[in-house]
Amino acid sequence: MQCLIVDDIHPVLIHKLESVGLEVIYKPDFTLSLDFQMLASADILIIRSKFQVTREILDQAPGLYLIGRAGAGLDNIDLDEARAREIDVVHAAEGNADAVGEHTIGLILGLLSKIASSDRSVRAGEWNRELYRGVELKGKTVGLVGYGNMGRAVSRRLSSFGCEVIAYDKYLDNWPDHFAVRVDLDTLKSESHILSLHIPLTDETAGMVDSEYLKSFRKGVFLINTSRGGIVQVDSILGCLLDGTLSGAALDVLEDEPPLKNINNNPAKYEQLFGRDDVLLTPHIAGWSLESYEKISRVLAIKIIDRLSQLTK
Repeated sequence: MQCLIVDDIHPVLIHKLESVGLEVIYKPDFTLSLDFQMLASADILIIRSKFQVTREILDQAPGLYLIGRAGAGLDNIDLDEARAREIDVVHAAEGNADAVGEHTIGLILGLLSKIASSDRSVRAGEWNRELYRGVELKGKTVGLVGYGNMGRAVSRRLSSFGCEVIAYDKYLDNWPDHFAVRVDLDTLKSESHILSLHIPLTDETAGMVDSEYLKSFRKGVFLINTSRGGIVQVDSILGCLLDGTLSGAALDVLEDEPPLKNINNNPAKYEQLFGRDDVLLTPHIAGWSLESYEKISRVLAIKIIDRLSQLTK
């Protein structure tokens, strides 16, 4: 059985898959123009975030029956087409949940305490303490939209800050822990001082967070997004910052990545975003820690091996 890996991956994944007898072809520099023929003999395809599994890719891999995503999001896989072809899909969301949880806390604290903007000010030779007076997280209500692996990781870490954590998840029936209070969406909108998004990018959520959505929250809410950039409309963020709907935004992900190198985007809106002291930005690194790089591979290896064992029973 042949496993094709088309992206950079921690070697622990290769070792574990080879230990159960899989033939692993590791091609981190894979390109469709030169290496497409490798897909024809692949039984398992392992990807990360940059490789798009489209219908055309699946046409090139007629023997494929399992796709492994080294990470959390599945928006780069045509899930409907995979399902129609009875191709199993597994991912390793648990592998970077701790990294996302910690990074989200860092963004919240950095935004409320104005750390990045005050750092730039000091480096410019200024010393304006009053301008950069922050607000405390203690006593605030943090609203989480989505309570899967990432939302739960954030709520666990927030439990020590003296804030209230509430969460809304449209698809979660059984509440898994006591770190967040389950509420309906209207309650979350009316009570949250801080809104943190932890939902996947799907047809349902694409562009979901627009001006109307943000204006339905209490005025002055802080927005945190470590999920997917396509969920939040940048133009809406700018408008809501200007009219006071938002007090600030911390974004690890953007609609266009990288934001100024995509010919299809509008550079002007990003230039406006970059010029604001009430915006904190990081380059899609919330789940990108040294530890998560290995943990993702370990989790994915376990899941793939488990699926293979089920198939052979």
